[in-house]
Amino acid sequence: MYYPKGWVLLASPAKPRSAGILDDRAVSVAVFALFSAWLLTVSFEGRILYALADKYGAEPHDLVFGAMAACFGGLATSGFFIRSLQAARNIILGTVSFCALGSSVFLTPPSLAWSAFLWAGSFLMGLSIASWGHYVKYCAKPGERTTTVAEGLIYSNILMIAINVVTANVSPYLGLALAVLFLGGAFALGARLVCGTPGPIPFAPLAEEGPGVPSLLKPLLFLFLFVGVITVDSGLMYQVISPAYTHHATLSSWYWAIPYIAALYVMKRSLGRSSDKSNVLYVALAMMGLAFLAFMTLDRSVGSYLLVDTLMLGAFGVYDLFWWSVLADLLEFAPNPGLILGVGLSSNVLGVLVGGLIGRRAFQGLELQQGSSVLALAVLFVIAAMLPRLQRELSLVLKDHAFLTAFREALPEASREEKKEAMDKLALVRRLTDREREVADLLLQGRTYKDIAHRLFVSENTVKYHVKNIYAKVNVQNKVELVNLLTERVS
Repeated sequence: MYYPKGWVLLASPAKPRSAGILDDRAVSVAVFALFSAWLLTVSFEGRILYALADKYGAEPHDLVFGAMAACFGGLATSGFFIRSLQAARNIILGTVSFCALGSSVFLTPPSLAWSAFLWAGSFLMGLSIASWGHYVKYCAKPGERTTTVAEGLIYSNILMIAINVVTANVSPYLGLALAVLFLGGAFALGARLVCGTPGPIPFAPLAEEGPGVPSLLKPLLFLFLFVGVITVDSGLMYQVISPAYTHHATLSSWYWAIPYIAALYVMKRSLGRSSDKSNVLYVALAMMGLAFLAFMTLDRSVGSYLLVDTLMLGAFGVYDLFWWSVLADLLEFAPNPGLILGVGLSSNVLGVLVGGLIGRRAFQGLELQQGSSVLALAVLFVIAAMLPRLQRELSLVLKDHAFLTAFREALPEASREEKKEAMDKLALVRRLTDREREVADLLLQGRTYKDIAHRLFVSENTVKYHVKNIYAKVNVQNKVELVNLLTERVS
Protein backbone atom coordinates (compact mmCIF):
# COMPACT_ATOMS: atom_id res chain seq x y z
CA MET A 1 0.00 0.00 0.00
CA TYR A 2 1.02 3.63 -0.53
CA TYR A 3 0.07 6.73 1.42
CA PRO A 4 0.20 10.37 0.31
CA LYS A 5 2.60 11.41 3.08
CA GLY A 6 4.94 8.46 2.95
CA TRP A 7 5.09 4.72 3.15
CA VAL A 8 5.39 2.13 5.90
CA LEU A 9 5.58 -1.63 6.08
CA LEU A 10 2.24 -3.01 7.22
CA ALA A 11 2.43 -6.73 7.75
CA SER A 12 -0.50 -8.86 8.81
CA PRO A 13 -0.59 -9.62 12.55
CA ALA A 14 0.61 -12.91 13.89
CA LYS A 15 -1.81 -15.62 12.89
CA PRO A 16 -3.13 -17.50 15.94
CA ARG A 17 -3.04 -21.25 16.33
CA SER A 18 -5.25 -23.43 14.20
CA ALA A 19 -8.53 -24.59 15.69
CA GLY A 20 -8.48 -28.12 14.27
CA ILE A 21 -10.13 -29.26 11.05
CA LEU A 22 -11.51 -25.78 10.45
CA ASP A 23 -8.99 -22.97 10.56
CA ASP A 24 -9.48 -20.01 12.88
CA ARG A 25 -10.95 -17.80 10.19
CA ALA A 26 -13.58 -20.39 9.18
CA VAL A 27 -14.50 -21.01 12.82
CA SER A 28 -14.98 -17.29 13.45
CA VAL A 29 -17.18 -16.95 10.35
CA ALA A 30 -19.33 -19.91 11.44
CA VAL A 31 -19.73 -18.50 14.94
CA PHE A 32 -20.75 -15.10 13.58
CA ALA A 33 -23.28 -16.62 11.16
CA LEU A 34 -24.85 -18.81 13.84
CA PHE A 35 -25.39 -16.13 16.48
CA SER A 36 -26.39 -13.52 13.88
CA ALA A 37 -29.19 -15.83 12.68
CA TRP A 38 -30.84 -15.44 16.11
CA LEU A 39 -30.42 -11.65 15.98
CA LEU A 40 -31.94 -11.40 12.48
CA THR A 41 -34.93 -13.62 13.23
CA VAL A 42 -35.77 -12.55 16.78
CA SER A 43 -34.75 -9.06 17.85
CA PHE A 44 -33.83 -7.17 14.66
CA GLU A 45 -37.19 -6.93 12.83
CA GLY A 46 -37.28 -10.71 13.27
CA ARG A 47 -39.95 -12.94 11.74
CA ILE A 48 -40.13 -15.03 14.94
CA LEU A 49 -40.88 -12.04 17.17
CA TYR A 50 -43.61 -10.75 14.88
CA ALA A 51 -45.18 -14.21 14.56
CA LEU A 52 -45.21 -14.79 18.32
CA ALA A 53 -46.59 -11.32 19.03
CA ASP A 54 -49.31 -11.88 16.41
CA LYS A 55 -50.19 -15.19 18.03
CA TYR A 56 -51.00 -13.35 21.27
CA GLY A 57 -52.49 -10.29 19.57
CA ALA A 58 -49.70 -8.10 20.96
CA GLU A 59 -48.08 -5.01 19.42
CA PRO A 60 -44.41 -5.82 18.68
CA HIS A 61 -43.10 -2.49 17.40
CA ASP A 62 -42.07 -1.01 20.74
CA LEU A 63 -40.17 -4.23 21.43
CA VAL A 64 -38.46 -4.07 18.05
CA PHE A 65 -37.46 -0.41 18.31
CA GLY A 66 -36.22 -0.96 21.86
CA ALA A 67 -34.14 -3.93 20.67
CA MET A 68 -32.61 -1.81 17.90
CA ALA A 69 -31.74 0.93 20.36
CA ALA A 70 -30.15 -1.64 22.68
CA CYS A 71 -28.14 -3.17 19.83
CA PHE A 72 -26.96 0.32 18.88
CA GLY A 73 -25.87 0.84 22.48
CA GLY A 74 -23.89 -2.39 22.52
CA LEU A 75 -22.11 -1.56 19.26
CA ALA A 76 -21.38 2.05 20.19
CA THR A 77 -19.92 1.21 23.62
CA SER A 78 -18.03 -1.91 22.57
CA GLY A 79 -14.61 -0.31 22.99
CA PHE A 80 -15.11 -0.07 26.75
CA PHE A 81 -15.68 -3.84 27.09
CA ILE A 82 -13.61 -5.53 24.38
CA ARG A 83 -9.87 -5.05 24.71
CA SER A 84 -8.46 -8.51 24.01
CA LEU A 85 -9.21 -11.73 22.18
CA GLN A 86 -10.00 -13.31 25.55
CA ALA A 87 -12.60 -10.63 26.27
CA ALA A 88 -14.03 -10.98 22.74
CA ARG A 89 -14.47 -14.73 23.12
CA ASN A 90 -15.98 -14.40 26.60
CA ILE A 91 -18.52 -11.87 25.37
CA ILE A 92 -19.53 -14.07 22.44
CA LEU A 93 -19.89 -17.17 24.64
CA GLY A 94 -21.75 -15.26 27.33
CA THR A 95 -24.12 -13.71 24.78
CA VAL A 96 -25.08 -16.95 23.05
CA SER A 97 -25.62 -18.63 26.43
CA PHE A 98 -27.82 -15.80 27.69
CA CYS A 99 -29.89 -15.64 24.49
CA ALA A 100 -30.29 -19.43 24.23
CA LEU A 101 -31.48 -19.82 27.82
CA GLY A 102 -33.49 -16.61 27.88
CA SER A 103 -35.41 -17.44 24.70
CA SER A 104 -37.64 -19.64 26.85
CA VAL A 105 -39.39 -16.40 27.91
CA PHE A 106 -41.20 -16.47 24.57
CA LEU A 107 -43.02 -19.63 25.66
CA THR A 108 -45.06 -17.41 27.98
CA PRO A 109 -47.53 -14.63 27.05
CA PRO A 110 -46.07 -11.16 26.36
CA SER A 111 -44.94 -9.37 29.51
CA LEU A 112 -42.22 -7.10 30.82
CA ALA A 113 -39.99 -10.19 30.82
CA TRP A 114 -40.12 -10.15 27.02
CA SER A 115 -38.87 -6.57 26.91
CA ALA A 116 -36.18 -7.06 29.54
CA PHE A 117 -34.76 -10.15 27.88
CA LEU A 118 -35.01 -8.85 24.34
CA TRP A 119 -33.32 -5.55 25.09
CA ALA A 120 -30.57 -7.13 27.20
CA GLY A 121 -29.95 -9.79 24.56
CA SER A 122 -29.81 -7.17 21.80
CA PHE A 123 -27.28 -5.12 23.74
CA LEU A 124 -25.09 -8.19 24.18
CA MET A 125 -25.51 -9.09 20.51
CA GLY A 126 -24.17 -5.63 19.63
CA LEU A 127 -21.11 -6.34 21.76
CA SER A 128 -20.70 -9.76 20.12
CA ILE A 129 -20.78 -8.35 16.59
CA ALA A 130 -18.10 -5.85 17.59
CA SER A 131 -16.12 -8.67 19.22
CA TRP A 132 -16.01 -10.43 15.88
CA GLY A 133 -13.85 -7.54 14.66
CA HIS A 134 -10.94 -8.98 16.65
CA TYR A 135 -11.20 -12.28 14.80
CA VAL A 136 -11.62 -10.60 11.41
CA LYS A 137 -8.35 -8.79 12.07
CA TYR A 138 -6.27 -11.49 13.71
CA CYS A 139 -7.58 -14.66 12.01
CA ALA A 140 -7.73 -13.34 8.44
CA LYS A 141 -4.92 -11.93 6.36
CA PRO A 142 -5.42 -8.37 5.06
CA GLY A 143 -6.41 -9.65 1.62
CA GLU A 144 -8.95 -12.07 3.13
CA ARG A 145 -10.92 -9.66 5.31
CA THR A 146 -13.49 -8.52 2.76
CA THR A 147 -14.08 -12.15 1.81
CA THR A 148 -14.43 -12.98 5.49
CA VAL A 149 -17.12 -10.38 6.18
CA ALA A 150 -18.92 -11.32 2.93
CA GLU A 151 -19.04 -14.96 4.01
CA GLY A 152 -20.31 -13.99 7.46
CA LEU A 153 -23.15 -11.95 5.95
CA ILE A 154 -24.03 -14.61 3.37
CA TYR A 155 -24.16 -17.54 5.77
CA SER A 156 -26.07 -15.63 8.45
CA ASN A 157 -28.75 -14.70 5.92
CA ILE A 158 -28.98 -18.27 4.62
CA LEU A 159 -29.60 -19.45 8.18
CA MET A 160 -32.13 -16.64 8.62
CA ILE A 161 -34.05 -17.87 5.56
CA ALA A 162 -34.18 -21.39 6.98
CA ILE A 163 -35.60 -20.10 10.26
CA ASN A 164 -38.09 -17.81 8.51
CA VAL A 165 -39.40 -20.60 6.31
CA VAL A 166 -39.99 -22.82 9.34
CA THR A 167 -41.59 -19.94 11.25
CA ALA A 168 -43.94 -18.90 8.44
CA ASN A 169 -44.91 -22.36 7.19
CA VAL A 170 -44.72 -24.64 10.22
CA SER A 171 -44.67 -22.94 13.62
CA PRO A 172 -43.02 -19.88 15.23
CA TYR A 173 -42.08 -22.09 18.18
CA LEU A 174 -40.27 -24.50 15.90
CA GLY A 175 -38.55 -21.54 14.27
CA LEU A 176 -37.50 -20.34 17.71
CA ALA A 177 -36.19 -23.80 18.55
CA LEU A 178 -34.10 -23.77 15.36
CA ALA A 179 -32.69 -20.32 16.21
CA VAL A 180 -31.75 -21.57 19.70
CA LEU A 181 -30.16 -24.65 18.14
CA PHE A 182 -27.97 -22.36 16.05
CA LEU A 183 -26.97 -20.53 19.22
CA GLY A 184 -25.90 -23.88 20.65
CA GLY A 185 -23.72 -24.41 17.58
CA ALA A 186 -22.24 -20.94 18.04
CA PHE A 187 -21.32 -21.81 21.63
CA ALA A 188 -19.74 -25.14 20.64
CA LEU A 189 -17.61 -23.54 17.94
CA GLY A 190 -17.02 -20.38 19.96
CA ALA A 191 -15.31 -22.43 22.65
CA ARG A 192 -12.70 -23.26 20.00
CA LEU A 193 -11.98 -19.64 19.14
CA VAL A 194 -8.43 -18.59 19.92
CA CYS A 195 -8.09 -16.31 22.91
CA GLY A 196 -4.33 -15.79 23.21
CA THR A 197 -2.23 -13.01 21.71
CA PRO A 198 -2.60 -10.13 21.14
CA GLY A 199 -3.82 -8.31 24.22
CA PRO A 200 -4.73 -6.54 26.32
CA ILE A 201 -5.48 -3.51 24.16
CA PRO A 202 -5.51 -0.01 25.65
CA PHE A 203 -8.61 2.10 25.09
CA ALA A 204 -7.55 4.01 21.98
CA PRO A 205 -10.19 4.53 19.30
CA LEU A 206 -7.78 5.16 16.44
CA ALA A 207 -4.16 4.50 15.69
CA GLU A 208 -1.92 7.45 16.45
CA GLU A 209 -0.58 9.17 13.39
CA GLY A 210 3.02 8.45 12.64
CA PRO A 211 5.32 7.99 9.67
CA GLY A 212 3.18 6.54 6.92
CA VAL A 213 0.20 5.93 9.20
CA PRO A 214 -2.93 7.71 7.90
CA SER A 215 -5.45 9.42 10.16
CA LEU A 216 -8.68 7.42 10.44
CA LEU A 217 -10.85 9.99 12.18
CA LYS A 218 -12.04 11.98 9.18
CA PRO A 219 -12.84 9.05 6.84
CA LEU A 220 -14.47 7.16 9.69
CA LEU A 221 -16.72 10.12 10.51
CA PHE A 222 -17.70 10.43 6.84
CA LEU A 223 -18.44 6.71 6.70
CA PHE A 224 -20.52 6.90 9.90
CA LEU A 225 -22.60 9.74 8.47
CA PHE A 226 -22.98 8.04 5.09
CA VAL A 227 -24.09 4.71 6.54
CA GLY A 228 -26.49 6.38 8.96
CA VAL A 229 -28.19 8.35 6.18
CA ILE A 230 -28.48 5.55 3.64
CA THR A 231 -29.84 3.03 6.14
CA VAL A 232 -32.76 5.34 6.86
CA ASP A 233 -34.11 3.77 3.66
CA SER A 234 -33.63 0.32 5.21
CA GLY A 235 -35.83 1.34 8.11
CA LEU A 236 -38.46 2.68 5.72
CA MET A 237 -38.37 -0.63 3.88
CA TYR A 238 -39.01 -2.60 7.08
CA GLN A 239 -41.93 -0.45 8.19
CA VAL A 240 -43.51 0.58 4.87
CA ILE A 241 -42.62 -1.75 2.01
CA SER A 242 -42.44 -5.12 3.78
CA PRO A 243 -45.84 -4.74 5.53
CA ALA A 244 -47.44 -3.88 2.17
CA TYR A 245 -46.67 -7.40 0.95
CA THR A 246 -47.65 -9.39 4.04
CA HIS A 247 -50.25 -11.28 1.96
CA HIS A 248 -47.31 -12.95 0.19
CA ALA A 249 -46.02 -14.42 3.46
CA THR A 250 -44.98 -17.80 2.06
CA LEU A 251 -43.09 -16.28 -0.86
CA SER A 252 -41.43 -13.57 1.23
CA SER A 253 -40.34 -16.06 3.90
CA TRP A 254 -37.78 -17.58 1.54
CA TYR A 255 -37.30 -15.05 -1.28
CA TRP A 256 -36.93 -11.85 0.74
CA ALA A 257 -33.16 -12.14 1.36
CA ILE A 258 -32.25 -14.05 -1.84
CA PRO A 259 -31.32 -10.90 -3.86
CA TYR A 260 -29.27 -9.67 -0.90
CA ILE A 261 -27.33 -12.94 -0.73
CA ALA A 262 -26.90 -13.01 -4.51
CA ALA A 263 -25.44 -9.49 -4.52
CA LEU A 264 -23.00 -10.40 -1.74
CA TYR A 265 -21.96 -13.56 -3.57
CA VAL A 266 -21.41 -11.83 -6.92
CA MET A 267 -19.36 -9.05 -5.34
CA LYS A 268 -17.35 -11.55 -3.30
CA ARG A 269 -16.56 -13.54 -6.45
CA SER A 270 -15.44 -10.42 -8.31
CA LEU A 271 -13.14 -9.07 -5.61
CA GLY A 272 -10.02 -10.65 -7.04
CA ARG A 273 -10.56 -9.19 -10.52
CA SER A 274 -8.83 -6.03 -11.62
CA SER A 275 -11.91 -4.35 -13.11
CA ASP A 276 -13.11 -1.14 -11.49
CA LYS A 277 -15.97 -1.68 -9.02
CA SER A 278 -16.56 1.84 -7.80
CA ASN A 279 -19.37 2.38 -10.32
CA VAL A 280 -21.35 -0.49 -8.80
CA LEU A 281 -22.14 1.81 -5.87
CA TYR A 282 -23.93 4.18 -8.23
CA VAL A 283 -25.69 1.28 -9.92
CA ALA A 284 -26.93 0.11 -6.50
CA LEU A 285 -28.10 3.65 -5.72
CA ALA A 286 -30.12 3.67 -8.95
CA MET A 287 -31.58 0.26 -8.06
CA MET A 288 -32.82 1.61 -4.73
CA GLY A 289 -34.41 4.58 -6.45
CA LEU A 290 -36.17 2.35 -8.99
CA ALA A 291 -37.41 0.10 -6.17
CA PHE A 292 -39.13 2.98 -4.37
CA LEU A 293 -40.55 4.33 -7.65
CA ALA A 294 -41.93 0.88 -8.46
CA PHE A 295 -43.46 0.63 -5.00
CA MET A 296 -45.20 3.97 -5.53
CA THR A 297 -46.61 3.13 -8.97
CA LEU A 298 -47.26 -0.63 -9.09
CA ASP A 299 -49.89 -2.81 -7.44
CA ARG A 300 -49.22 -5.31 -4.65
CA SER A 301 -49.09 -8.41 -6.86
CA VAL A 302 -46.46 -11.15 -6.82
CA GLY A 303 -44.71 -9.58 -9.80
CA SER A 304 -44.54 -6.20 -8.08
CA TYR A 305 -43.15 -7.79 -4.93
CA LEU A 306 -40.44 -9.68 -6.85
CA LEU A 307 -39.37 -6.55 -8.72
CA VAL A 308 -39.30 -4.24 -5.69
CA ASP A 309 -37.60 -6.78 -3.42
CA THR A 310 -35.00 -7.78 -6.01
CA LEU A 311 -33.99 -4.20 -6.73
CA MET A 312 -33.94 -3.06 -3.13
CA LEU A 313 -32.34 -6.03 -1.42
CA GLY A 314 -29.78 -6.39 -4.19
CA ALA A 315 -28.78 -2.75 -3.67
CA PHE A 316 -28.60 -3.22 0.11
CA GLY A 317 -26.32 -6.22 -0.42
CA VAL A 318 -23.88 -4.11 -2.42
CA TYR A 319 -23.84 -1.27 0.10
CA ASP A 320 -23.64 -3.55 3.15
CA LEU A 321 -20.58 -5.26 1.72
CA PHE A 322 -19.12 -1.86 0.85
CA TRP A 323 -19.13 -0.46 4.37
CA TRP A 324 -18.40 -3.81 6.05
CA SER A 325 -15.36 -4.23 3.77
CA VAL A 326 -14.18 -0.67 4.44
CA LEU A 327 -14.39 -1.27 8.19
CA ALA A 328 -12.59 -4.61 7.78
CA ASP A 329 -9.72 -2.91 5.94
CA LEU A 330 -9.57 -0.09 8.50
CA LEU A 331 -8.95 -2.71 11.20
CA GLU A 332 -5.38 -2.90 9.91
CA PHE A 333 -4.69 0.52 11.39
CA ALA A 334 -6.77 0.24 14.57
CA PRO A 335 -5.35 -0.79 17.97
CA ASN A 336 -8.86 -1.82 19.05
CA PRO A 337 -10.64 -3.58 16.16
CA GLY A 338 -13.76 -4.22 18.23
CA LEU A 339 -14.28 -0.51 18.74
CA ILE A 340 -13.81 0.30 15.03
CA LEU A 341 -16.29 -2.36 13.88
CA GLY A 342 -18.72 -1.58 16.69
CA VAL A 343 -18.84 2.17 16.20
CA GLY A 344 -18.87 1.82 12.42
CA LEU A 345 -21.82 -0.57 12.40
CA SER A 346 -23.70 1.34 15.10
CA SER A 347 -24.47 3.96 12.45
CA ASN A 348 -26.15 1.20 10.42
CA VAL A 349 -28.46 0.29 13.30
CA LEU A 350 -29.11 3.95 14.10
CA GLY A 351 -30.16 4.65 10.52
CA VAL A 352 -32.51 1.67 10.46
CA LEU A 353 -34.00 2.77 13.79
CA VAL A 354 -34.62 6.33 12.59
CA GLY A 355 -36.05 5.14 9.29
CA GLY A 356 -38.22 2.62 11.10
CA LEU A 357 -39.65 5.24 13.42
CA ILE A 358 -40.46 7.46 10.45
CA GLY A 359 -41.84 4.58 8.44
CA ARG A 360 -44.03 3.33 11.27
CA ARG A 361 -45.89 6.60 11.20
CA ALA A 362 -45.90 6.65 7.39
CA PHE A 363 -47.65 3.28 7.11
CA GLN A 364 -50.88 4.67 8.51
CA GLY A 365 -52.32 5.33 5.06
CA LEU A 366 -51.67 5.12 1.32
CA GLU A 367 -50.92 8.83 0.99
CA LEU A 368 -48.36 8.66 3.76
CA GLN A 369 -46.87 5.51 2.20
CA GLN A 370 -46.18 7.50 -0.94
CA GLY A 371 -44.83 10.32 1.18
CA SER A 372 -42.34 7.93 2.78
CA SER A 373 -41.24 6.83 -0.68
CA VAL A 374 -40.64 10.46 -1.63
CA LEU A 375 -38.57 10.84 1.54
CA ALA A 376 -36.60 7.73 0.61
CA LEU A 377 -35.85 9.16 -2.83
CA ALA A 378 -34.71 12.42 -1.22
CA VAL A 379 -32.32 10.39 0.95
CA LEU A 380 -30.88 8.83 -2.22
CA PHE A 381 -30.15 12.27 -3.68
CA VAL A 382 -28.30 13.19 -0.49
CA ILE A 383 -26.29 9.97 -0.71
CA ALA A 384 -25.46 10.61 -4.37
CA ALA A 385 -24.03 13.99 -3.34
CA MET A 386 -22.05 12.49 -0.44
CA LEU A 387 -20.62 9.46 -2.24
CA PRO A 388 -17.79 11.13 -4.24
CA ARG A 389 -16.48 12.94 -1.15
CA LEU A 390 -16.72 9.77 0.93
CA GLN A 391 -14.83 7.75 -1.65
CA ARG A 392 -12.07 10.32 -1.90
CA GLU A 393 -11.65 10.42 1.88
CA LEU A 394 -11.49 6.64 2.06
CA SER A 395 -9.13 6.44 -0.92
CA LEU A 396 -6.54 8.40 1.02
CA VAL A 397 -6.34 5.47 3.43
CA LEU A 398 -7.45 2.46 1.37
CA LYS A 399 -6.01 2.97 -2.10
CA ASP A 400 -6.28 -0.74 -2.96
CA HIS A 401 -9.87 -1.18 -1.77
CA ALA A 402 -12.07 -2.98 -4.33
CA PHE A 403 -14.76 -0.28 -4.46
CA LEU A 404 -12.46 2.76 -4.58
CA THR A 405 -10.18 2.13 -7.55
CA ALA A 406 -11.69 4.83 -9.78
CA PHE A 407 -10.73 7.53 -7.28
CA ARG A 408 -6.99 6.98 -7.35
CA GLU A 409 -6.58 9.71 -9.94
CA ALA A 410 -8.39 12.16 -7.64
CA LEU A 411 -5.66 11.85 -5.00
CA PRO A 412 -2.92 14.48 -4.70
CA GLU A 413 -0.13 13.85 -7.19
CA ALA A 414 3.22 12.94 -5.70
CA SER A 415 6.41 14.22 -7.25
CA ARG A 416 8.40 11.97 -9.56
CA GLU A 417 11.05 11.48 -6.85
CA GLU A 418 8.43 10.55 -4.21
CA LYS A 419 6.86 7.99 -6.53
CA LYS A 420 10.24 6.47 -7.31
CA GLU A 421 11.20 6.22 -3.64
CA ALA A 422 7.87 4.63 -2.70
CA MET A 423 8.17 2.13 -5.53
CA ASP A 424 11.73 1.26 -4.57
CA LYS A 425 10.67 0.57 -0.98
CA LEU A 426 7.69 -1.47 -2.13
CA ALA A 427 9.95 -3.57 -4.34
CA LEU A 428 12.21 -4.27 -1.36
CA VAL A 429 9.36 -5.42 0.85
CA ARG A 430 7.84 -7.61 -1.84
CA ARG A 431 11.04 -9.64 -1.75
CA LEU A 432 10.18 -10.68 1.82
CA THR A 433 8.12 -13.76 2.56
CA ASP A 434 4.88 -13.44 4.54
CA ARG A 435 6.63 -14.66 7.70
CA GLU A 436 9.52 -12.24 7.17
CA ARG A 437 7.04 -9.37 6.83
CA GLU A 438 5.44 -10.39 10.14
CA VAL A 439 8.84 -10.45 11.83
CA ALA A 440 9.83 -7.10 10.28
CA ASP A 441 6.55 -5.52 11.41
CA LEU A 442 7.09 -6.68 14.98
CA LEU A 443 10.70 -5.45 14.90
CA LEU A 444 9.44 -2.03 13.85
CA GLN A 445 7.10 -2.08 16.85
CA GLY A 446 10.13 -2.43 19.12
CA ARG A 447 9.51 -6.08 20.03
CA THR A 448 12.33 -8.23 21.37
CA TYR A 449 13.30 -11.54 19.79
CA LYS A 450 11.72 -13.35 22.74
CA ASP A 451 8.44 -11.46 22.38
CA ILE A 452 8.35 -12.06 18.62
CA ALA A 453 8.95 -15.77 19.15
CA HIS A 454 6.09 -15.90 21.65
CA ARG A 455 3.69 -14.08 19.34
CA LEU A 456 4.52 -16.17 16.28
CA PHE A 457 4.75 -19.48 18.18
CA VAL A 458 8.31 -20.16 17.03
CA SER A 459 11.73 -20.38 18.70
CA GLU A 460 14.07 -17.43 19.18
CA ASN A 461 16.57 -19.09 16.83
CA THR A 462 13.92 -19.13 14.13
CA VAL A 463 13.32 -15.43 14.68
CA LYS A 464 17.03 -14.71 14.40
CA TYR A 465 17.13 -16.69 11.15
CA HIS A 466 14.29 -14.61 9.70
CA VAL A 467 15.92 -11.36 10.85
CA LYS A 468 19.17 -12.32 9.16
CA ASN A 469 17.31 -12.97 5.90
CA ILE A 470 15.43 -9.67 6.17
CA TYR A 471 18.63 -7.67 6.63
CA ALA A 472 20.24 -9.42 3.67
CA LYS A 473 17.27 -8.89 1.35
CA VAL A 474 16.84 -5.18 2.06
CA ASN A 475 20.59 -4.55 2.34
CA VAL A 476 20.81 -3.22 5.92
CA GLN A 477 23.07 -4.15 8.83
CA ASN A 478 20.81 -3.66 11.87
CA LYS A 479 17.34 -2.73 13.09
CA VAL A 480 18.05 1.00 13.14
CA GLU A 481 18.86 0.95 9.43
CA LEU A 482 15.74 -1.14 8.78
CA VAL A 483 13.53 1.35 10.63
CA ASN A 484 15.09 4.28 8.78
CA LEU A 485 14.58 2.56 5.45
CA LEU A 486 10.96 1.54 5.88
CA THR A 487 9.39 4.21 8.05
CA GLU A 488 11.19 7.41 7.08
CA ARG A 489 8.80 10.00 5.69
CA VAL A 490 9.29 11.09 2.15
CA SER A 491 10.64 14.62 2.37
